Amino acid sequence: MDRGTTGKYIKSIAGGVKCQAFVPDPLPPEPALVLDSKLQNRINQAMLALGRLDAISTLLPDARLFLYSYVRKEAVMSSQIEGTQSSLSDLMLYEMEGLPGVPMDDVQEVSCYVNALELGVQRIREGHPITYRLITELHNALMTSGRGINKGPGEFRKNQVWIGGYRADEATFVPAPSNELAECWAALERFLNDVPEATDPLTKAALAHVQFETIHPFMDGNGRLGRLLIPLVLVAAGILNEPLLYLSVFFKKHRQVYYDRLQQVRLTGDWESWLLFFVDAVAETAAQAVDTAQQLNALKQMHRQSLTQLGRLAPSASQVLDVLFEYPIANINTLVKHANITAATAGKVMERLAQPELALVQELTGQKRNRVFAYTAYIDILNKE
Repeated sequence: MDRGTTGKYIKSIAGGVKCQAFVPDPLPPEPALVLDSKLQNRINQAMLALGRLDAISTLLPDARLFLYSYVRKEAVMSSQIEGTQSSLSDLMLYEMEGLPGVPMDDVQEVSCYVNALELGVQRIREGHPITYRLITELHNALMTSGRGINKGPGEFRKNQVWIGGYRADEATFVPAPSNELAECWAALERFLNDVPEATDPLTKAALAHVQFETIHPFMDGNGRLGRLLIPLVLVAAGILNEPLLYLSVFFKKHRQVYYDRLQQVRLTGDWESWLLFFVDAVAETAAQAVDTAQQLNALKQMHRQSLTQLGRLAPSASQVLDVLFEYPIANINTLVKHANITAATAGKVMERLAQPELALVQELTGQKRNRVFAYTAYIDILNKE
């Protein structure tokens, strides 16, 4: 639907150049969203997929272990959209205090994303609404190390920025001037907290994501925080018990469509086309997450069965398998700490698991000391998309 521009342009200066900055109208859209049968049907499909995804978090015997790795996968993908080179294996090596194969700044950024997401879910569960206080606390966690430390962690920006182009007057988009940010955020905060009226949570997550990216309140990290906002809205609304919906893979795969839909909202008010894209992203991503969880569950059952051939080592190997499901890249110290076994036993188990007849793990360093093992089949399933 063409509503015309969904905000106003005001004169601003960025980088010493005069430009037109965009200040969005408050949500919800005016006139109201038009939910035709096609869009309503796709919304229903997305909600059905979310229901299945939420059921997985209660039906899986090891939902917590799945969540651990899935959160890290999202952190990697969301950061890769911003240009980092870090992989899932790099992140897990870093968390184990090993050396990743990419610049340290890259992997620190990804690690900060994990911390910010986990903090956000914790705050929501403590009963905190999504407010300025929470969003700045999350931004501070997101930018606490790596390249973000000099980009105003936890503070709304104080100057004009632009997106795309080498000059502000050549930019793809110029977000609101800094003196408009407080009012823009206050309006978005009211919408997020159902003031003056409630919006269904899936639509709220979709619209709020666009509005956050349009306001662009921080110097850096807006993309990652805007994507992080989506699962937080759904957890806060009780649609998901665990933050298992991450759209970064879908957004990265369809990056140009994603940016085009955001821009069309600003230029023509076509919220419906954005919502259609968003609910398709939700339906596909939720279905993939369910499939991944089921594959990992089947993998664990198959590999636990194969451990019976290890004789007296089988009980210790079973404990090691549990640890590998939480830490798919692990050293002997990790196994000793979490499996409650001795270093000697852990070493024997990993040597057996690495032998060709089982080939459950692969040693990564080629060294005799300080060896690091990867549970390759598990990581391969997570890396499929």
